[in-house]
Amino acid sequence: MKRNQEERTLTRAEMEIMNILWDAGRSMTTHEIIEHYPEPHPAYSTIATFLKILTNKGFVASHRAEGGGKTFCFQPLVTREVYTSRVMKEVKSTLFGGSLKSMFSFFAQHEDVSEEDLREILEMIK
Repeated sequence: MKRNQEERTLTRAEMEIMNILWDAGRSMTTHEIIEHYPEPHPAYSTIATFLKILTNKGFVASHRAEGGGKTFCFQPLVTREVYTSRVMKEVKSTLFGGSLKSMFSFFAQHEDVSEEDLREILEMIK
């Protein structure tokens, strides 16, 4: 059974590409995406394969670069905020029984949260 786009998640490698596209805030060619990776840069064919997967999953779209030719540009179809919200809702539902309180409690107990961060979080909640 094929899952719809809302149910799909990104692998670590796919997430790296999406972060590059989200951070750029514009469409990018495969070569431009590769340039944003730290050394050693991944192979062109590797990134092209992941872009095809992301396109098939509905996370990116492509169009021919200006001037035609064989060069394509890729842009995200889903914002970082929308994807993060979707993933966090799933985490809350599956790992914390839908309880926001349980999720917050987990992070409060297992993460190093500074006093300043706690104050800021409490201000946001108010």
